[in-house]
Amino acid sequence: MSDTDSFIDEVNEEVRRDQMTGYLRRYGWIAALAIVVLVGGTAWNEYRKSQAQSIAETRGDAIATALRETTPEARAAAAAELAQNGVIEALLAAAQQLELGDLEAAAATLQSVANLPDVPPLYRDLAQIKRLSFDPTISADERRIALEVLSAPGAPYRPIALEMQALDRIDAGEPDAAIDLLQAILQSAEASDAQKQRVAQLVIALGATPELASSILGDTTGAPSE
Repeated sequence: MSDTDSFIDEVNEEVRRDQMTGYLRRYGWIAALAIVVLVGGTAWNEYRKSQAQSIAETRGDAIATALRETTPEARAAAAAELAQNGVIEALLAAAQQLELGDLEAAAATLQSVANLPDVPPLYRDLAQIKRLSFDPTISADERRIALEVLSAPGAPYRPIALEMQALDRIDAGEPDAAIDLLQAILQSAEASDAQKQRVAQLVIALGATPELASSILGDTTGAPSE
């Protein structure tokens, strides 16, 4: 019986080998393809990372070279040549144009950034805020509409836009409306401490002494400490 059992075991083993060989012949290409895809995907991913790093280094070197120019005119010219490479380069070009005093060129550069359809809101709104801060060619209606958009809840630079709106209300002789806008900044978690200090002082200068502004200014309001 032991010889019979041994023979049966050997036969079963041979059958299993034949089945495995058949499976490999029939489906082995799938495993090979999976290995090729895995290796190829890893290689492609590494290539993309290398390319992205190379592009970033090239852009960084170009920006550094532009900023090393010795005169404002040369820096502005070099930065302007890079403005088409991306949003960062365009913002840099606008900053150099402002340093040079070329308001028209700076405004045009910033507007080109704001008009890009795929630019992140953070950069688009920054370009608009900067342009609104100095461009005298913007009409009152255009400025009002732009600031309404920039001061909407959730906008990246809402506190700054609110402050600009408040200053416009002061210029228009509407101090009460300005105070309401300034109070919104004081209550905002997004406003920086420096901005809140500045806004609180402006609220006091407008003749209002709300508790919130006084608490931010502390002893600088002149109120006696308890």
